[in-house]
Amino acid sequence: MEENEIQAALNRHWAAADANDFDGEHDIYREDAVLEYPQSGERIRGRHNIQASRVAQPNAKRFQVRRIVGAGDLWITEFILTYDDRPSYSVSVMEFVDGKVARETQYFADPFEPGASRAQWVERMN
Repeated sequence: MEENEIQAALNRHWAAADANDFDGEHDIYREDAVLEYPQSGERIRGRHNIQASRVAQPNAKRFQVRRIVGAGDLWITEFILTYDDRPSYSVSVMEFVDGKVARETQYFADPFEPGASRAQWVERMN
């Protein structure tokens, strides 16, 4: 699969995730895909189980992609995942095999207050 095709597939994936289009969101995964959440120690095996776990999530969620970078079969998406109006700064690492995601690892970080010791060098982001 060409890199521009992977980029387009990722754009469709994140747009579908933001729209709660669960079928569209999970079209990117292989049937035997593995999803890991290291911070909670969870591993989900299989496209069907990944989708079912997300459908079961009761929170209202939104996805705002900040950037997508990658080459070959390794692609990274930096995004803000907002659950019930609470943002979590997130990174998705996707490994592709034959044009579909075989493995994804997602990392999440909650916002925190900036340190006063570096305030003179900091430009605040929204």
